[in-house]
Amino acid sequence: MKTNTRRRRVNGWAAGALALLVLSATAGAQTRVVAPKNKYSPAQDVQLGTKAAAEVRNQMPLVRDETAQAYVERIGRRLVEGVPGEFRHPEFQYSFQVVNASDINAFALPGGPMFVNRGMVAAAHTEGEVAGVMAHELSHVVLRHGTAQASKAQPYELGALAGAIIGAVVGGAAGNVISQGTQFGLGAAFLRYSRDYEKQADILGSHIMAAAGYSPRDMAAMFQTIQKQGGSQGPQWLSSHPDPGNRSQYILAEAKSVPVNNPVRDSGQLESVQADLRRMPAAPTTEQIMKNAEQNGAARRAEGTSGAEGTTGTGGRLSANVAPPSSRYRTYGDNRGGFRISVPENWQQVSGANGVVRFVPEGAYGNSGGQEVFTHGIELGLSEAKSNDLREATDQLVQALAQGNPQLRAERRATPVMFAGYNGLQVALANVSEATGQREMVLLTTALTDTGAMVYSIGVAPASQAGTYRDAFQRVNQSVTIGR
Repeated sequence: MKTNTRRRRVNGWAAGALALLVLSATAGAQTRVVAPKNKYSPAQDVQLGTKAAAEVRNQMPLVRDETAQAYVERIGRRLVEGVPGEFRHPEFQYSFQVVNASDINAFALPGGPMFVNRGMVAAAHTEGEVAGVMAHELSHVVLRHGTAQASKAQPYELGALAGAIIGAVVGGAAGNVISQGTQFGLGAAFLRYSRDYEKQADILGSHIMAAAGYSPRDMAAMFQTIQKQGGSQGPQWLSSHPDPGNRSQYILAEAKSVPVNNPVRDSGQLESVQADLRRMPAAPTTEQIMKNAEQNGAARRAEGTSGAEGTTGTGGRLSANVAPPSSRYRTYGDNRGGFRISVPENWQQVSGANGVVRFVPEGAYGNSGGQEVFTHGIELGLSEAKSNDLREATDQLVQALAQGNPQLRAERRATPVMFAGYNGLQVALANVSEATGQREMVLLTTALTDTGAMVYSIGVAPASQAGTYRDAFQRVNQSVTIGR
């Protein structure tokens, strides 16, 4: 079955109830922000961000315009000077670069590197609006939200953590290759900030803006602009920065309590930079950039194929003889609040596209028609839920899977189950495998996490072996736990 459908990235693993001493305020006073607990050191933030930024610069096209680059750099340096003393980290290495992508997006990495899409600069009406987005991203950095979020899950080696961050940011084939070997849920921790973290970044960002000479009202205005643009699915920035609710209202309320220091005068430089950008060739979308990366990755994988039928460059091989699930189970993960799962001991872990992980027996994973497929085993992943109603979100996921599997059909209505500690749904599907031409049983299990993301599992087996594998899938699903 093919499961690497194009799903919107999900920014944040369901790390559960976030023990933030978040925001407290008194009438007429600015809101106090307290950084969340963090198991990683600031020096480790720098190490992670430096490695991830190097890969971003290698994979993403940057704007080669000195005027635009200097403009964003100047705003960034001014904002850094406005960071409150308790959030200053002398070891952080700040950098500010413009990505040649048309999407309205920006992101910052642990330790200081920040990337602003050309589309974000083009969408702004004032310099303060550009500064508002950058101040928000800078707040995520100085509050160390990325590694704080990872701290909620099980401890990870820095190498695996760096791979997850890079894979999350770069995306596409490149990101999938980079994040190979990382454990389920790790990459997703850097894909979606929680709404609590978002509100912290909004509030602290307004303080930083005011200290740097910009009105926080410009942040609220830019967020309204972002909300209105980006097509039916919304701008990319919102997929990684969910609206905590009443965003503009509380930013405007906060603006009343933070006096602007030495207000920056509008010099008209934004209009000049935007005019320079318009004279450049049209910027591609991030999707186009990722599509090119996927095509290049597919070509490289084809070059690495051994030539034997049913093999892939990653060593997978499809076989007609696949052993049944072992009665003995092996556990992955730990009991310290992170991800944990038990699978038959004759199943091996392999990474799939979009940060998913699969557990499959030998001979059940390979390449068919240029696509990664598996014929026996189970896949676990995280997908952005486009609905707060689990049944509706599950139907949407089935529709997404059907795009790559045209013969996929639901056999019966979804039934309630417990999955990963949440109230979930399970639906039995039928499909015809493009790899084998045989009918296969597909068991889809879903649940909505505390952050509104969907955690899911997809069990796949030939229909002739459905009874044997269904029992194994149920046992695996019952073993899944995630940090809460």
